[in-house]
Formats: sequence, C-alpha cells, structure tokens
Amino acid sequence: MKDFIAIDFETANECPSSVCSVGAVLVRDGVIDKTFYSLIRPEPDYYKWFCQRVHGITEEDTCDAHCFPSVWAELERELAGEDSLENLGLPFVAHNSRFDENCLKSVFRVYQMDYPDYVFHDTLCASRHHFGRTLPNHQLHTVSAVCGYDLANHHHALADAEACAHIAIRIL
Repeated sequence: MKDFIAIDFETANECPSSVCSVGAVLVRDGVIDKTFYSLIRPEPDYYKWFCQRVHGITEEDTCDAHCFPSVWAELERELAGEDSLENLGLPFVAHNSRFDENCLKSVFRVYQMDYPDYVFHDTLCASRHHFGRTLPNHQLHTVSAVCGYDLANHHHALADAEACAHIAIRIL
C-alpha cells in the first residue's frame, strides 16, 4: 500500500469521543507528503489523570482549542485541498486501529456529523503477522524502531501517526 492517511488520536478521558488531539500523515507513492496536528477541545470536556499521564495534555492546553468539527474541516483542507477525505478514497492506517476508528466514529456521532465509510487498516495486526515472535512486543515504539523510525515523542498524536506511517510503508 503506497497511498493512505496514518492517523492517531489522544483522548482526555475514558469516552472515545473525548479526542483532545489528532495527528495525521498523508502518504503518496510511499512517501510522506503532508502532515497535520491540532489540539481539540474534547467532548465531554474533562480530563482523567490516567490519560494526562499518558500524553501530557491538560485542560489548560485545550481550553482555547477548536471543537472537533472545526478541526476536522481544517484537517480535510490541509490534507485533501479542495476535495474531501471521502472523495480521495484513501484508507486510514492506525496502530491498534480499533481505538482510533472508534474515536472517530464516536466524535462524529456526538457532533451529529455524517460518518463516511472510512476504511481502516491496522499496523498492530500487520506487525503481529509480519514479525511474529521475532519482536519482544508489538507496541508502536518497538515496531517503528524496527521499521527505521525513532519514536522519540511517543503519545504525541503527530509523532505516533508518523511512526504508524513508517510502519505501514514498510510492511503493508
């Protein structure tokens, strides 16, 4: 697969709709073409300590951020230009895609937005199939390192999306 969008969300709490940041990477012909990152005012708008401990984003960081529909529109403009992501027809790729796909569907539902039938591919499953037991685990930082990407800022949505893109370029 040479054309896709790698995506990663971070959440503020246990609700999948509480996305507080998004990172996305557009890959064309196996090369990173464009990137996008934004903080998002989560919905519901509260933070749990265990989420903050993972990604370091706080209520103060997102109190002036745009809500999801505005951020998604900006992401589409940045990555798809005058077109929409749906019309581009590119699949999404995520590491443990069930989480990111669930976040995307949930936040679309919360804001009563029409959800296109985005196709997701999972680099976690692909890693397990490709590398098998040759790796100590299939966590994003482990797999990305084997694929030549140093994930120095793990749990920053853009860094995680870039790591996922490198994995997908290598093994999907």
